[in-house]
Amino acid sequence: MQIDVLTLFPAMFEGPMTESMLWKARDRNLLDLRLHDIRDYALDKHKSADDIPYGGGGGMIMKAEPVALAVEAALAGAPAGTPVILMTPQGRVFSHDIAKELAQHEQIIMVCGRYEGIDDRVRQLIATDELSIGDYVLTGGELPAMVIIDAVIRHIPGVLGAEGAADADSHADGILEGPHFTRPPEWRGVSVPQVLQDGDHAKVAKWRREQGLRRTWQQRPDLLMTAELTEDERYLLATFANEDAGKNPHP
Repeated sequence: MQIDVLTLFPAMFEGPMTESMLWKARDRNLLDLRLHDIRDYALDKHKSADDIPYGGGGGMIMKAEPVALAVEAALAGAPAGTPVILMTPQGRVFSHDIAKELAQHEQIIMVCGRYEGIDDRVRQLIATDELSIGDYVLTGGELPAMVIIDAVIRHIPGVLGAEGAADADSHADGILEGPHFTRPPEWRGVSVPQVLQDGDHAKVAKWRREQGLRRTWQQRPDLLMTAELTEDERYLLATFANEDAGKNPHP
């Protein structure tokens, strides 16, 4: 998969994109990450990529022309339908499903904004999608782009080593993962649950699913509104609700 990142600060990617699974994905030629400095596409002698905003106001605005030229260069020879994603806090909120969707493309292009934003004509004429990683504002689109790249490459076959490993992650089916443990079996007075030590795979799978449901109920109950649950799992959630009601009776 080829990912083109358009940014004013390509050096920000040098550390995170050369470690752990991201390094392995690039080393195995499963990820072709290409960084483009938007200033290289500025047409004036000073390589200006930003200017003062029309109508006044604080901060600078990234110019449309250098961004457009950078996108067009990245699109040269790209497959039809290659997404051009604008990183913006105003975009749709990134999710596990969007990561899987993007992983199906041979190439994606990500545009990182800076300062007070990018000339809106980039959004109107160039971008095909807008993504946000949450309802807050960062100093630029580089960190969100790294988050999205990390999430997307997990869905590329061969990156995680075990096929289908990403399908067991939290959020893969709307349910959070349950707790994990490793050795020693007892630490600071807390023991690893006996079911995990006994080695009965069927019981372990059942326990993990139940714990995932419990954790989702406790920490992200909103996810349960759309999760696909069996009748037994719905009954289990009702049990959790009754337990909580017993712990917190009305005065």
